[in-house]
Amino acid sequence: MAEAVLLALTKIASVLANETAKKMLAKLSEKVNNLRDLNDKIELIRMQLATMNNVIRKIGTVYLTDDVVRGWIGEVRKVAYHVEDVMDKYTYHTVQMEEEWFLKKYFIKASHYVLVFTQIAEEVIKIEKEIKKVIELKELWFQPSQLVADQLIEMERQRSHDNFPLLIKDEDLVGIEDNRRMLMGWLYSDELDSTVITVSGMGGLGKTTLVTNVYEREKINFSATAWMVVSQTYTIEALLRKLLMKVGGEQQVPPNIDKLDVYDLKEKLKQKLKTRKCLIVLDDVWDQEVYLQMSDAFQNLQSSRIIITTRKNHVAALAHPTRRLDIQPLGNAQAFDLFCRRTFYNEKDHACPSDLVEVATSIVDRCQGLPLAIVSIASLLSSRAQTYYIWNQIYKRLRSELSNNDHVRAVLNLSYHDLSGDLRNCFLYCSLFPEDYPIPRESLVRLWVAEGFALSKENNTAEEVAEGNLMELIHRNMLVVMENDEQGRVSTCTMHDIVRDLALSVAKEERFGTANNYRAMILMDRDKDVRRLSSYGWKDSTSVVVRLPRLRTLVSLGTISSSPNMLLSILSESSYLTVLELQDSEITEVPASIGNLFNLRYIGLRRTKVRSLPDSVEKLLNLQTLDIKQTKIEKLPRGISKVKKLRHLVADRYADEKQSQFRYFIGMQAPKDLSNLVELQTLETVEASKDLAEQLKKLMQLRTLWIDNISAADCANIFASLSNMPLLSNLLLSAKDENEPLCFEALKPRSTGLHRLIIRGQWAKGTLQCPLFRGHGRHLKYLALSWCHLSEDPLEMLAPQLPNLTNLRLNNMRSASTLVLPPGSFPHLKLLVLMHMPNVKKLVIGKGALRCIEGLYIVSLAELDKVPQGMESLRTLKKLSLVNLHRGFLTEWNKSGMHDKMQHVLDIRV
Repeated sequence: MAEAVLLALTKIASVLANETAKKMLAKLSEKVNNLRDLNDKIELIRMQLATMNNVIRKIGTVYLTDDVVRGWIGEVRKVAYHVEDVMDKYTYHTVQMEEEWFLKKYFIKASHYVLVFTQIAEEVIKIEKEIKKVIELKELWFQPSQLVADQLIEMERQRSHDNFPLLIKDEDLVGIEDNRRMLMGWLYSDELDSTVITVSGMGGLGKTTLVTNVYEREKINFSATAWMVVSQTYTIEALLRKLLMKVGGEQQVPPNIDKLDVYDLKEKLKQKLKTRKCLIVLDDVWDQEVYLQMSDAFQNLQSSRIIITTRKNHVAALAHPTRRLDIQPLGNAQAFDLFCRRTFYNEKDHACPSDLVEVATSIVDRCQGLPLAIVSIASLLSSRAQTYYIWNQIYKRLRSELSNNDHVRAVLNLSYHDLSGDLRNCFLYCSLFPEDYPIPRESLVRLWVAEGFALSKENNTAEEVAEGNLMELIHRNMLVVMENDEQGRVSTCTMHDIVRDLALSVAKEERFGTANNYRAMILMDRDKDVRRLSSYGWKDSTSVVVRLPRLRTLVSLGTISSSPNMLLSILSESSYLTVLELQDSEITEVPASIGNLFNLRYIGLRRTKVRSLPDSVEKLLNLQTLDIKQTKIEKLPRGISKVKKLRHLVADRYADEKQSQFRYFIGMQAPKDLSNLVELQTLETVEASKDLAEQLKKLMQLRTLWIDNISAADCANIFASLSNMPLLSNLLLSAKDENEPLCFEALKPRSTGLHRLIIRGQWAKGTLQCPLFRGHGRHLKYLALSWCHLSEDPLEMLAPQLPNLTNLRLNNMRSASTLVLPPGSFPHLKLLVLMHMPNVKKLVIGKGALRCIEGLYIVSLAELDKVPQGMESLRTLKKLSLVNLHRGFLTEWNKSGMHDKMQHVLDIRV
């Protein structure tokens, strides 16, 4: 980079005749020359940091609870952050110098650059001293044994498995009876071949406890048994030798067993097991290869069973779907029972004193059904005085009690330290969201990309890599899926409270970030090294003024008040800010100083009261995501098209509900020179204009595109441009009003990835027959139609053309008076919504139609006075809403006895 700066200086000097300017340039050149080796120095520093990160990965988990070790890890991360800051500053100012030269404004700011590069040189010297210091601390503090993980892995496993010594007895077990019954049924099923059974779930759910109980009870019925805990650093030879010793007995172990290779060990095992009925448990398996490398030793074993416990879903997939047991947290009653059994173990019937029931319930609720947490806190309370005051004090500090509990940390640390560096960052980042917060997939992915946790690889975008990271954390049971979308992808997820507490504790120790309430925010000004800050749980009319010069991320969900003091202080002091997420906050304006944040990559203002953006946003050349959804902003600054790295522009708002029968989004005026934003992947929602079709031709990276206010005259050109987009997956098309006819003959999507389609508008030909559905229908998963005035039955027409649809919504449309779902139609549909269809008098559900349906919403069909024919056949239905129908409908519903016929439906609203 220094070479680029010198080149710029040479060019500038050649066009400037002013002697003062030349002297200043000469002085600056001298400073830049001193930075010639900056890249080499930074590269060396990065290599040193990489070495230290490798050291961290080698540290045995049992030592990661050591305060000194954790402190050293924090110091390493602190140095890494310092390097990141200096590199970002250097990169930004070299780019600025080149631009100033191009604009011939260089002389004006020459003295500024002298100062900037002098500061950078001084920062590099500081970094070199910091690197030397942490290396010296490692040599001073660490014992050699702390850096050898392999020798300690069994200690770690033993520590993590010694959590339920009092729960193995039948009388102490709670909430496993159904799972135990299922496992025993699989053990004695009719399969003659060896069968793999998997028991999966997050750490601390009691997988090992359950399998231990079944194993100890049933092993007498098997002629050969073995239980093996599989380390994360296993070798196949060691596992096979161990297994051979367990099933052979000490008297029958081959004398040369240590010299046998993998092939010979497998042959010996086959000989030992070929006539025996075996029960083998592989406990805490982290990799499919453990079983796959051993599996041929189990071939041709009759009626044998191999049980695998694991925290990873891909390992659980080793078993047939009918032989997989996914352990879930305990229900409220079971959790309270377990708590009482462990806390009041010496009391009759383990009864909780009446004056402690309320606080005990709060404690148990905090554990969210995790047996490990329940047992750990119960063990603590069993030795304390049984008074409300003492128990309430423990409840108030329950978060720290659990996150610092040795047993809890031992189990959960194993999952955390099995992650790669990027996955660790992604995992810790989720702890910045409030407790029980439904984290949207799209926002989380964009935040991870902005933070640099996911980079593009080969043919995958950074967003696709981030989605892969999300799925990996879910497959490891470190995040919990709350809702899936129409494609089966994660829509929202969350963290188990105990897991979040651990992540917060680790994040603070490693200087990754912190989440704070109001009281902690007041004291935050004392910590100048805060990197990521999440504020939550308070709203106050008096804003806190904080000065955080190292701050990179601010996540403040609904907490920053309308007073601008706190936001102003952050924008003025936190010059390296990368993420500014202010969703649901009370702010009404964004200060113009935001344009000085050269590093800003993510701005989130969703559902705030902001009415406009300052023109200075055009200076945010690194901005990737601008989320102003559901704000008061009606128009974007003219210079937004200069932000050429923008990838996600989410800028829609609600229409005036008083003029509409339902809520929907409307767009805003398209930025001038929209076509400059060639990296855009998301654009929602933009108003159609005469030149929109031409501008869209250059936006070939678009995946999501929402267009509003389309006129009949413009639709053909716009649809032709859309048809050529190769990556389009999510499309909304809205006419300028309910009576504007749109012709869909020109909409012939090239993208086979287009799975979500929302259309609001009249169909010019009055029918849904068009090339779109005929040619692309098999790809669609989600379809929403509004404002259509048809003479036909849309269900009967769409059914044969949309075989893979999972979500169908028909809203505010006229159609035939009878709607018919043909037999066997919509085999994958999970949600059907029929709303505001005034002509419909009858609904018929054919045999075998909607065989996967989970939600059926029939709302405001004012002429529907009969119970839908065939509804009782919907055996998979979970939610049913029949609202605002003909006044005679309820009478017919009661006469039909349908309520009793649909007892399997969890939620019925009539």
